[in-house]
Amino acid sequence: MRTKPKLTRGVSTAKKNKKPKATAASTQPVLDTDGPQFADGPQFAELKPTPDPTKFLTQHTSDSKAYSILDSEKGRIPPLPFPVVAGTTEPILTLAQALGAGGTGNNIVDSIQAAGQIVFHCLGDTGNTRGPKDQNLVVDKMVADYDETDHKQVPSFLYHLGDVVYSFGEAQYYYDQFYDAYRDYPAPIFAIPGNHDGMVSPLDQKTPTLQAFRDNFCTAGQPPHRTLQAGGLPRTAQIQPGVYFTLEAPFVRIIGLYSNCLEDPGIISDQGDEQFAFLGKTQLDFLEAALKRVRDDDFAGAVLIAVHHPPYVAQKGADDTKNSAGKHGASPLMLNDIDAACEAAGVWPHAILSGHAHNYQRFTRIQDGRETPYIVCGNGGHAVNSLTKKGTLALRTPMAQPTLSDDTSTVTFENYDDQDFGYLRIVVNEQQLRIEYHPAPDGADAKTPDDAVTVDLATHKRTIFQVA
Repeated sequence: MRTKPKLTRGVSTAKKNKKPKATAASTQPVLDTDGPQFADGPQFAELKPTPDPTKFLTQHTSDSKAYSILDSEKGRIPPLPFPVVAGTTEPILTLAQALGAGGTGNNIVDSIQAAGQIVFHCLGDTGNTRGPKDQNLVVDKMVADYDETDHKQVPSFLYHLGDVVYSFGEAQYYYDQFYDAYRDYPAPIFAIPGNHDGMVSPLDQKTPTLQAFRDNFCTAGQPPHRTLQAGGLPRTAQIQPGVYFTLEAPFVRIIGLYSNCLEDPGIISDQGDEQFAFLGKTQLDFLEAALKRVRDDDFAGAVLIAVHHPPYVAQKGADDTKNSAGKHGASPLMLNDIDAACEAAGVWPHAILSGHAHNYQRFTRIQDGRETPYIVCGNGGHAVNSLTKKGTLALRTPMAQPTLSDDTSTVTFENYDDQDFGYLRIVVNEQQLRIEYHPAPDGADAKTPDDAVTVDLATHKRTIFQVA
């Protein structure tokens, strides 16, 4: 049994004190600095819980004019070039590196390894343009998971599935939508960008795509520092090598892809289309290299692929491939790109995690004997989208779905929540991967998930979770 991670800031060794009464703002940001504020090492949460803010300090201006321009162009937001990580096909970040040098990170990782289990959170689509209430609801419940008395149940990090800040990833909204929202979250936060993180407003063509996301998440090679957007809060910028990368932690590797800034579909390559030639095949080469290294290392842990746009979303019928049940569509060409890389490497993931659709959806794809969960968790705080229109019947699961792929897979829509905000709690040990869905309205004292699926790592088949 391991002790709770001794992170640089804000991890308690006992039950957290009751959260203070909410105020208009949890802290006054320091916004008059000319540059980054350097720190001795990675820092995460406040030392003591602080009140939930009741309003944003920077009011989000209307995006109506920007979207009216985009709508006049028939909603066509083209994909944009993304920064390629120089010098390596597979950029890698380890949990130990993110936790800090000087032995701290290695000691924590060793304790996770000794416990025989890792736990972490996952969610997407968190930035809210109206106010902090919905984000507070989700984050407060996640933070309560750090009060576990069984130390091996304590989460080690949060993996964000994209759309950190709305509507165009603007730097001025990072304080309210990210840093203040997660000021009490006492562990590293990793992220892949979503379409809103990469979009550029037609009213602001001077800001490069992904600029604020890279400034706050992709600072590999720089000393630990707090960005201007942190506004005086202690969390330091994450040290990811790029907008696509492999995260290595005990028992799990997460291969993160950037699916660009189209509203739909997701796109990770040129897909053989000349108009997208500038995207190339960099991410396909990365994905194949990451999967081949899983094979060459004989890695026996869980292999997850994280990508903002979901390969599958609920369709109204098994033969209705163009009639999505919700506001967002599937990404069949991206799915085939991922399949091709897996086929070339001879390695397939144990699950694929996405956001983008603002709800929770779980699918099972059965392919060559593998039973792979495809999970959408895009209800992290921005908005919740119903899968049916008001006055119509709710979808009944399980429901057969179109395969969308070039093989003979069968796909089943298993479960969903299109009413609540929520997050994933993921547990991995030497034998199994368990993915739990926790709706935020259940409250901090509810620890039983509303949905869960377990995959046997050796067989890639669904099974019953065996408690260690």
